[in-house]
Amino acid sequence: MSADEGAVVAEAPAPALGEPMDIETALQLVLRKSLAHGGLVRGLHESAKAIEKHAAQLCVLGEDCNQPDYVKLVKALCAEHNVNLMTVPSAKTLGEWAGLCKIDSEGKARKVVGCSCVVVKDFGEDHEALHIVQKHVSSN
Repeated sequence: MSADEGAVVAEAPAPALGEPMDIETALQLVLRKSLAHGGLVRGLHESAKAIEKHAAQLCVLGEDCNQPDYVKLVKALCAEHNVNLMTVPSAKTLGEWAGLCKIDSEGKARKVVGCSCVVVKDFGEDHEALHIVQKHVSSN
């Protein structure tokens, strides 16, 4: 058994049938699938490298980042390399979605580490949440 097989991943609650999935739930599912496929890069240094190498397909930035230079750099890199940029309200939330936490026996996230920037290099398999995120990014 590999190290990845033993990891417990908390799944986002699925929306009721017939209800459209909101963008936050869709983004959470996209990040989880990307993490499972090894296509998620976390942190400024790794994200900047992925964007520079033209490997980035989507960049997600935490709005509560208190470093204006950090935010300016990420936005400039995304604009220069034509990478879609999305924002989420909290770096802690983004860190949880990017797998930077421990999952307890009840499936709740514990010891969440904040993450101001993540980059998706590989979305993994095609799914409904990915289409919702892509539609949202292309409409902005």
